[in-house]
Amino acid sequence: MRAVVTRVRSASVEIGGEVRASIGKGFLVLLGVHVEDTEAEARKIADKICGLRVFEDESGKMNVAPADAGAELLIISQFTLYADAKSRRPGFTKAARPETAVPLYELVIAECRQRGFAVGTGEFGAEMLVESVNDGPVTIILDTKEL
Repeated sequence: MRAVVTRVRSASVEIGGEVRASIGKGFLVLLGVHVEDTEAEARKIADKICGLRVFEDESGKMNVAPADAGAELLIISQFTLYADAKSRRPGFTKAARPETAVPLYELVIAECRQRGFAVGTGEFGAEMLVESVNDGPVTIILDTKEL
C-alpha cells in the first residue's frame, strides 16, 4: 500500500460539482492499494499515518503527532500511485481491482476513525477535484513494503 501524505492548512474534495468533504489543519492522504495488499498492510499504513510526527512544536521542530496537533484527515483513493510508467502510456496492473481495493481503502479509513480522527473521504472510482493548501510544504511518501 502506498500513501502520499501532505500536511495541509486545508483541503477539500469535490465530486459532481459539490464539495464532498473538507478539512482544516491536517493531512491530505492519497492512498493506493497494491494487488497483493491485505488487511495487515491497511492497518500498518493507518498506524503510520496517524502517528506521523510532522507538526511543529513550540521550538519549530517537526515533533508533534497529528492527534496532539488537532489534525483532521482527508483520504482519497488513488490507484495511479501504482502506475508503471516505463512507457509513455502508464499501465496499472499493480493496482488492486475495486473488489480488493475498496474494502482495504475503507479499512484504512475505519482504522483512522477508530484512533479518534475526523476523516473526510472521496468516493472510490469517482472523478474528483482535490484542492489543498499545503503547509510547509511537508509531503511524505509511505510504502508498506518499506515500513
